[in-house]
Amino acid sequence: MGNRDKRVDAYISKSADFAKPILSHLRKLVHDACPQAEETVKWGMPYFDYKGVMCHMASFKSHCAFGFWKAALMKDFSEMKDNNESAMGHLGKITSIKELPPDKKITAWIKEAAKLNDDSIKLPEKKTTASKKEIEMPDALQKALTKNKAAAATFSNFSPSHKYEYLEWITEAKTEETRHKRIATTIDWLTEGKPRHWKYMKK
Repeated sequence: MGNRDKRVDAYISKSADFAKPILSHLRKLVHDACPQAEETVKWGMPYFDYKGVMCHMASFKSHCAFGFWKAALMKDFSEMKDNNESAMGHLGKITSIKELPPDKKITAWIKEAAKLNDDSIKLPEKKTTASKKEIEMPDALQKALTKNKAAAATFSNFSPSHKYEYLEWITEAKTEETRHKRIATTIDWLTEGKPRHWKYMKK
């Protein structure tokens, strides 16, 4: 059997009232689908491990998020990716249980994520290129950083490669709407001191 971490209990109890039932419901689905899942807290949010990292959840001021560590390898990744433009996880910005996909679908995803770990399937290594083209700072991002000192400080202290990852992600957006969403997410993550690919970094 898996374990329940008192820190996760505390995390849920300290979350906003709208978030508590969402987090409790997701937590139950994880343990029902994967009884051996073990809870922990990484980067300040609840994670569920099963033979490695499996999934995580988080709550913010006005929404919750839920995501899978190896989402890129899952069958419905394209569907999840569509929901992930402006949210940290893979189910979009969740503000109520009604906005979640059906329990049956989430359960299937959790079981799929567990099987990936069962089969020791790893995420592909990120390809590196010999040289990277220089990317100019988008005006919209510069303005957003000017309004948020914490985010600006994080970005300023980042290595060139970490800065590049954010700039590339923002500038490769195909629509203006997507670009604005990515800038908003960038500011949120920078405020928390997180690099672009923080979800895939080892603790």
